[in-house]
Amino acid sequence: MAKFFGTNGIRGVFDEDFTLDFIHDMTLAIGTFFQKGPILIGYDGRDSSPIICKVVTSALNSIGIDCNVAGIVPTPCLEFAVKKLGYSGGIMITASHNPPQYNGIKPAANDGVEISREDELVIEDIYLQKNWIQNPTNLGTTKKEKRAIEVYLNGIVSQVNSKLIESKHFKVVLDLGNGAQAVSAPDFCKLINCETFLVNENIDGAFPGRGSEPTPQNLSKLSETVIQNNADLGIAFDGDGDRSIFCDNKGNILTGDKSALLLTKHILTNNPNSLVVTCLNSGSNVEVLAEQFDSKVIRTKVGSVEVSRKMVPTDALIGFEENGGFMFGKHNQVRDGCMTLALMLDLLAVSSNSLSDEISDLPPSFTTKDKVSCSSENVPKLISSLKEEFPNSDTTDGIKINMDSKNWVMIRPSGTEPIVRIYAEAQSQEKLDDLMSEYLQKVKTIISR
Repeated sequence: MAKFFGTNGIRGVFDEDFTLDFIHDMTLAIGTFFQKGPILIGYDGRDSSPIICKVVTSALNSIGIDCNVAGIVPTPCLEFAVKKLGYSGGIMITASHNPPQYNGIKPAANDGVEISREDELVIEDIYLQKNWIQNPTNLGTTKKEKRAIEVYLNGIVSQVNSKLIESKHFKVVLDLGNGAQAVSAPDFCKLINCETFLVNENIDGAFPGRGSEPTPQNLSKLSETVIQNNADLGIAFDGDGDRSIFCDNKGNILTGDKSALLLTKHILTNNPNSLVVTCLNSGSNVEVLAEQFDSKVIRTKVGSVEVSRKMVPTDALIGFEENGGFMFGKHNQVRDGCMTLALMLDLLAVSSNSLSDEISDLPPSFTTKDKVSCSSENVPKLISSLKEEFPNSDTTDGIKINMDSKNWVMIRPSGTEPIVRIYAEAQSQEKLDDLMSEYLQKVKTIISR
């Protein structure tokens, strides 16, 4: 069980549990794990990110490792550049969708994919034993890396029918969420001849526009802008630009599950007999869809690391999470908000339908999620109490209580915040509402005992 790595990297409140001393020593452990440079460093727009970057680069240099700094870039841009430009590894400084006072570090291996759970434990062991490189022959140097964004955008454009997309002159609304995709998504839209309308376009570590996590509740400005400008679609990114939530041409916000199903259908149409990897908390329609294209679905624990690291050895074409994290294996086996936008435009370019029509053609699905405050001490009590009540449940990751394939509830502790998340799917909206309210109440009752 990892002590410092959560669902996605190491995160904490800057200068409280995520101190400069901790960052320095953890970077020594990460550098020792990588063994050699150069290491590519990137960061999001949080106020503490440039300071953390200086600590990370000096720690690496002190143990003889060279590094190059890409500056403010989305996480998937850093990851793709590590792979494409031949780096030994990468470190992204970000707390993704967490509130402004948080920050974090996320290492990427030389294949451009987040390091595995096993490697996280290796790094933690080096850190705990203080077993890092001592007395290097030479000190490392730090330089700038200016090619990352261009390499990233060219990689994305090469994966879609860019000429056909260009000919359609799509109107796209980008809600950049004051986050890192501001340095790349607008440029991508220019490359493929889209007319763009920007919302929350200025990078700001306080995320004043709508917060760093796009949720159906905070995307009303995106919906309004789509409707006002008669746009073909809207998209909202999270703080580090690896996740994306779509808005259709009528202003409806789509769940991550819905947009993932649509993209899966589009990709499998041209690539039957493929493999799709998704987490236990995604809706059940993906199996139905995959079967139509002679394709298979593998389920993993929740977390992009779980999905990404399952995609690599299985050579899976598609990976996704229900939170808007979509992975296209031909580009890179990581969540990528801008690649996901490119795929959606690729779909619309070959379709005679609008996005809302495409969505209405999908099999109906009713999924939702919520969260309840819960300290880590209360988690074992909650899970064991539910397991006692539902002995046939799946406890691979938290607990998943299956009534049948279409009706289930999953409860698991967050790997990044002191909360438990509750996910549910049902065969109708009415059943879903009932299921969710019953389990929200049940969880709160158990925690308060």
